[in-house]
Amino acid sequence: MTKGFDTDVLWDEFHRAVNMNSEELRSHLLTAASDEEGFPPDPDLGIDELGRGVLHVLNKRKGDLTKVDLDVMRKVVDLVDTLGDRTDDHSRRELMSVGHDPLRG
Repeated sequence: MTKGFDTDVLWDEFHRAVNMNSEELRSHLLTAASDEEGFPPDPDLGIDELGRGVLHVLNKRKGDLTKVDLDVMRKVVDLVDTLGDRTDDHSRRELMSVGHDPLRG
């Protein structure tokens, strides 16, 4: 995808799909990465890779997006479109790991 119209459309779709702010997502990812014994020695190892990518994109301006960022954005939009607003525990956790809380309107 090239910068321009397609990027603008993807940017809008991504920000409609991601309805959690970066702090909410970061908190959710850290909670999900911890286990009964706490965080692993390298906390990033337990954090969902796509979720980390979403955090990275949320902290960028549209003009600063890279090809990797655009790929992350496409994956998130596709995942949210595929799972819709399922609220069963597994689906909700998966959606929340990319910044979409299906219980929000």
